[in-house]
Amino acid sequence: MNQKKPQKVRKVCLKSYVTESESDRIVALAKQCGLSVSELVRRVALGQEVNTKVDKEAFLSLLKVNADLGRLGGLLKFALTAEARKVASHREIRELLHQIEDRQEEMRHLIRITEKAVLNRNSGGDAK
Repeated sequence: MNQKKPQKVRKVCLKSYVTESESDRIVALAKQCGLSVSELVRRVALGQEVNTKVDKEAFLSLLKVNADLGRLGGLLKFALTAEARKVASHREIRELLHQIEDRQEEMRHLIRITEKAVLNRNSGGDAK
């Protein structure tokens, strides 16, 4: 009943000559992506998406910060309603605004890191 799909056996080997620096870059990118060099080259040659561990970690971090901003924004909106003003002090509202600003700064920082990683990968390691 539970039959596995027959796996495609890869028998054909393709060669490509590269310089030492190109080889180093390819090996480094494969390592960043958590892939073998063969798998990386196959995916790139076939036009498939290749994501690095940095891409995935940065994306997850951005999602978490974005969720924090959403929660803090909701709290601020509630704090500004007439009902909440009876309970929330001006000091608590200022603290909430500071938390929002901190998350915004964290988001900007993560975006800069992500941008550098992407630019660095696309330019072959020359961007700083």
